[in-house]
Amino acid sequence: MKFQKICVLGLGYIGLPTASTLANNGIQVVGVDVNPQVVNGLQNGKVHLFEPGLNKLVEKALVSGKLVVRDQPEPADAFIIAVPTPFYDDKRADMSFVTSAAEAIIPHLRPGCLVLLESTSPPLTTCNLVAPILEQSGLKAGDDFYLAYSPERVLPGQIIRELVENDRVVGGVNPASAQAAQDLYTIFVQGEVVKTDATTAEMVKLMENTYRDVNIAIANEFSRLADRFGVDVWEAISLANRHPRVNILRPGPGVGGHCISVDPWFFVEAAPDLVNLIRTAREVNDAQPAFAAALVQRALGNLKGKRIAALGLAFKPDVDDLRESPAIEVVHQLRDAGAMVSVYEPYKPDFSIEGVHATDSFADVVKDADALVLLVAHAEFKNLDPRQVANLTGARVVVDTVNGWQPSAWITAGFNLYRLGVGSRNE
Repeated sequence: MKFQKICVLGLGYIGLPTASTLANNGIQVVGVDVNPQVVNGLQNGKVHLFEPGLNKLVEKALVSGKLVVRDQPEPADAFIIAVPTPFYDDKRADMSFVTSAAEAIIPHLRPGCLVLLESTSPPLTTCNLVAPILEQSGLKAGDDFYLAYSPERVLPGQIIRELVENDRVVGGVNPASAQAAQDLYTIFVQGEVVKTDATTAEMVKLMENTYRDVNIAIANEFSRLADRFGVDVWEAISLANRHPRVNILRPGPGVGGHCISVDPWFFVEAAPDLVNLIRTAREVNDAQPAFAAALVQRALGNLKGKRIAALGLAFKPDVDDLRESPAIEVVHQLRDAGAMVSVYEPYKPDFSIEGVHATDSFADVVKDADALVLLVAHAEFKNLDPRQVANLTGARVVVDTVNGWQPSAWITAGFNLYRLGVGSRNE
């Protein structure tokens, strides 16, 4: 299948790089978003996301005229749905954005078009939700137009490279749809584009992230056990990983982001009677922020009135993505325990949390603190010289929840260091 014009619905962390990459490969692309600030910003050359290399990628696409940004879809040869799929408080998937995007395509759907869903979705979404909506056009999925699912498989901080280099799984509602999807991704993907059916492709994405979630959960449980037994979990993991068939992941204050912390719940919703391990892993990881907050309380005693400098809010190092971040949940718990919390997130210094003071500099966040709490291993924080930090603050208690600081250096500089997953045999 040949493509002259492609419409990308949703200009977030996946949609915007995808739209720009297609445009820079010579395809006319219409990028669509319902957020007027996003649309107006991009129309004026302002990128609303931080991702290494994204500014240049988008600028090149816009300047070339191959990428235009609109608030409504236009007729095209293919439509890519890359909108969010969050979940409700009860952990059910919120498919309203996917539904709205599919409905917006209906007036522009023509025979021979391809519709591609990229949004992470529960199994059977493509066949049981998207297809019936699009068929309100009077056209039949698989017969009159192509319909497929292809999950994004990229790492924040590496999106631009991995979007091109990673293998791609494409699943169609029939073989012809899978072939059409393969034809589209072959435009820019250097990895292998592998064809399957739509539901298998949906499950592949959920399996990938659920596998990682379960493995992080066991690492987090190991951190609690090490704390109980007076062991350094980081040393223990390093030694255990010397076994040729063992690769224990890193514990931390929890699991965040829009994928690993969300996707397993789609399995729980779809088949609650079959997912005891998956559900338990999610519950372990969702409870980890409380374990991190308890470590801070152990370090300071009663938190009421204590001034805490929280370092980092992103869900992982060196990105501005705060979705489902466990660091934010730790801050909530410290605040609710009566602490006076100030936060510094270098990639989103203006992000606000009710009842919490946000600042745009490290020096400001630490100057009046009683304790420093490292919640995200941003390079800026990992590279701190504790001797210089000692000159900026009177705090002498530091809590490291991500194993980002070299213990001996901080202890030598006069700090009392508490580390997640490192218990004291004297307690």
